Amino acid sequence: MRSADIRKIFFDYFTSRGHTRVPSSSLVPDDPTLLLANAGMNQFKPYFLGEVPPPYPRAVSVQKCARTSDIDNVGRTTRHATFFEMLGNFSFGDYFKADVIRHAWTLLTEHYHLDPAKLWITVYQDDDEAIDLWLQVGVPADRIQRLGMDDNFWSMGVPGPCGPCSEVCYDRGPAFGPAGGPEANGERYLEIWNLVFMQNLRGENAGGGKGDFPILGELPNKSIDTGLGLDRIAAILQGVDTVCETDLLAPTLAAVECLAGRRFPGHDGSVESVSFQVITEHARSTAFLIADGVLPSNEGRGYVLRRLMRRAIRHARSLDIDRPVLAEVIDSVIDNLGDDWPDLHTQRDLITAVASREEETFGVTLRQGTRLLDAAITRTRTSGGTGLTGETAFELHDTYGFPIELTLEAAQTAGLTVDKDRYAALLDEQRRRAKKSSKAQTTAAMRRQETYREILAQHGRTDFVGYTATTADTRILALLTDGAPVTEASEGQQVEIIIDRSPFYAERGGQIGDTGTLTTANGTTIEITDTTYGLDGFHVLTGQITQGQAHPGQPAHAVVDATRRAAIARSHSATHVLHAMLRRNLGDHARQQGSLVAPDRLRFDFAHFAPIDPDQLHTINTMINDYLLADPVVRVWHATRAEAEEAGALAFFGDTYGELVRIVDIGDASRELCGGTHVTHAAQAGPVRILSESSIGAGLRRIEAFTGRDALQRADHEHRLLEEATRLIGSRPDDLISTLSKRLTALAEAEKKLADYRRQELETIATSLAGERRAHGDGFVVAAQVTDVSAAELRSLAAAAMHRLPQDTAAGVVLAAISDGKANLAAAVNTQVLNRGIQARQILLRAATTIGGGAGGNGSVASAGGRDATALSDGLTQAESDLMAAISQ
Repeated sequence: MRSADIRKIFFDYFTSRGHTRVPSSSLVPDDPTLLLANAGMNQFKPYFLGEVPPPYPRAVSVQKCARTSDIDNVGRTTRHATFFEMLGNFSFGDYFKADVIRHAWTLLTEHYHLDPAKLWITVYQDDDEAIDLWLQVGVPADRIQRLGMDDNFWSMGVPGPCGPCSEVCYDRGPAFGPAGGPEANGERYLEIWNLVFMQNLRGENAGGGKGDFPILGELPNKSIDTGLGLDRIAAILQGVDTVCETDLLAPTLAAVECLAGRRFPGHDGSVESVSFQVITEHARSTAFLIADGVLPSNEGRGYVLRRLMRRAIRHARSLDIDRPVLAEVIDSVIDNLGDDWPDLHTQRDLITAVASREEETFGVTLRQGTRLLDAAITRTRTSGGTGLTGETAFELHDTYGFPIELTLEAAQTAGLTVDKDRYAALLDEQRRRAKKSSKAQTTAAMRRQETYREILAQHGRTDFVGYTATTADTRILALLTDGAPVTEASEGQQVEIIIDRSPFYAERGGQIGDTGTLTTANGTTIEITDTTYGLDGFHVLTGQITQGQAHPGQPAHAVVDATRRAAIARSHSATHVLHAMLRRNLGDHARQQGSLVAPDRLRFDFAHFAPIDPDQLHTINTMINDYLLADPVVRVWHATRAEAEEAGALAFFGDTYGELVRIVDIGDASRELCGGTHVTHAAQAGPVRILSESSIGAGLRRIEAFTGRDALQRADHEHRLLEEATRLIGSRPDDLISTLSKRLTALAEAEKKLADYRRQELETIATSLAGERRAHGDGFVVAAQVTDVSAAELRSLAAAAMHRLPQDTAAGVVLAAISDGKANLAAAVNTQVLNRGIQARQILLRAATTIGGGAGGNGSVASAGGRDATALSDGLTQAESDLMAAISQ
């Protein structure tokens, strides 16, 4: 049974039983407690918590998931993956245990035709009800096992909804391990479906174990969250041993075989077997992460992506693949899965470009790390050591991104050991610090969200009226300071304010939050400095009380800064048109990857692989203004997500959309899902003045532009600069470029002549210095202080003078000069001195200390600089003494 059929059967089964089909959310979740989407229930979290009324009582989805907690198991087990598709059915206060158990058994045995005799069940240790229900559908008691919280109590890994669960496992037979049920062997008894009875709310982890978290209480409604792993059930239904051999990954595994020049040996536990599977699996993860807007970096989800990519590259190296691999292997992922996940096709150019660039970058890292490692090995050998320190290995890994495996390999080849225990201790210490910091941030976010949730439960969602009004009569529902509710706040205090009816737009989709004022009848005034979402549909105002006192329950009048709001609307509409014109000129791959919409200015990040030619950028800017000047109508309308996408509306990474979406049309050029504020006619958004276009990462470009009043002010400023430039150069504006070009050509010629004169002058000085050489033993020395030379010229002068000395015997030059108030020294020695094992830098080491600086350079020429110009004479004397000592050797 192909994976496409598995998906279809799942959807058909549940939609025919009243479940609404919901698209997968992005891998980039709209949840501050999560780095990446790791379960099908993530997008439904507000429904489980009761923050938002669910638009349907039942749902079914296939969710893209990423779990890097399993990264080290990829290839070592047959079942683990860092990316997978989670088939799930959900009930929001509708059906519960009895129905979900019946659905799971029926679907598995009657629709997927799994042998009931091979299905085993695990339940939470004291869940007698679940056991009775499994017995009722026909599971024998000897194939039901009770397990503890670590195995059968599910949570997201962070505070939030949770509950006891029951897992369905499939017995793959003795070839996969000993008998004993799921509690004895997870490889043989493969977990395929987890049924979570979502009824509890968990708190922050108090210990460190998987089950070390407090249960804070019951959720508003008992609900159901299930997850059937597509990889795993496909492996069973297709009769293969590993997830990499299913039709989801088999074409990618074949691409790796082609690159390696040999077949996959099967899951035999060998290093080679692991490498085949790691490259295959990580290529899929990489493709989906980049398609959802994640780009490689050194922090957050970007670091997760970078780690996956570099791990795949390293395993390709272990297979002796000596060519770039990522782009080619990822192409096979897109070819295979792109029809089911169209964003892969849409973003193909971006995905492969980012992968190729990261592989090039990692190549540079490996070369740099290899040089540093070789130097460390040489130092260790020279000093008589037998091994590299853990600090050295850790620095290579942490600072330079050099894999520990390569350090171990190189050390072994050199006959050295590596202090792996110390390396592991340093790595563990770093991880604990990072985990502690992340935990603190997550805890603070969760506490604040819990406070918001309590207010939401008491007062309901914010009634946002800002699309049609910039003022509103409202009431203060709650005041918070430092995230905690207060009963009163006084003049001068910074506060968060919750109101019931708000005209203030909360920051989302790149558009910054509104500002303005909140006043009460008794004269209290609060200056609103920002508006954000505390929870979905729940606005939080940030402000300072400038007069009087505020307390919950007060009626108030809210006024948005209308001038600022209008300027933001201009920028937002201009951003949509900029996006449309970029796609017209560069191609459909030039999709939005991020934006900032501010008063009269915008920043727009988009996918593209090379700088935009200045002429093309000018053309795009002209097209934007021409389109705005034509004044097409701006139309806002609503539809279901499916209807909007069918109509060609664009949706973007990281943005979260409900079932009913808001669409903004600007003429016939732009149609986007958007919750922001806009002008009513396009001409109100202009003019637009593009300021810059630059790279901000692999395959990612950024345009910054002014709009409205700021664009006009920028044009006026540039006009005044042009007038001043024409006045200074003495030409008309239309002749400025040609006149300036002639002046610059003449200046370049004059500078060349001056450089020639200066070179001749320095050669004369060098000849004169060489003529003043003094014999020392069987060699020659030149030592002198010169004037009116730069540090660079001093170095060149020393080299030129040295070349004018006899070369058949030891000879050298040391020179001194003051330049820009600093002391400078230069030294040059000939081959006879170098053959004695002495380089020019050694001549200046002690002298550099004398003048308060350091020496640099290798081989025959070196220089030194210091802050103490008064010590220059002493420095020269020291350098001369060390030169004579070198010649006397």
